[in-house]
Amino acid sequence: MKPFFFPKPFSTAMSLLPQYPHALIFSQVVNLALKKKLLDEVWQPLHGKQVCICVKDAGVALHFTLNPAGLVARRASAQPDLTITASAQDFLLLALRKEDPDTLFFCRRLVMEGDTELGLLVKNTLDGMEMPELSLNRLLPGQILDRIRTRLLT
Repeated sequence: MKPFFFPKPFSTAMSLLPQYPHALIFSQVVNLALKKKLLDEVWQPLHGKQVCICVKDAGVALHFTLNPAGLVARRASAQPDLTITASAQDFLLLALRKEDPDTLFFCRRLVMEGDTELGLLVKNTLDGMEMPELSLNRLLPGQILDRIRTRLLT
């Protein structure tokens, strides 16, 4: 995959926008994709913890917490319990399972700040999960709307 980073003017503009809508969309997408897996008791230690995923080259910080119903978007807190920072491309490589989080961490392309024990729990749990293959075609608006319509009608 050819390296890609959002241009600085884009990240500057995105960082000026309210971040809550991005976190809301992110949490809903993750809930649609992984809700049953997020309800496993292995995630219990994460309940109520403030987590921030910072996409540094996009100027986006996604704040959320996990509760028994799944991920819940939050407004930015003064000090999240855990902050995970990487570029958009590195997060995509992680999601596609084309890159190992340990490799990114030791290359300083993935940074964890705050409760590192919590960060290791998240990393190890995600590594151990059987996840469906991520197909970018499934993220097209028409595909997402079809899945939402199917879930609402059944």
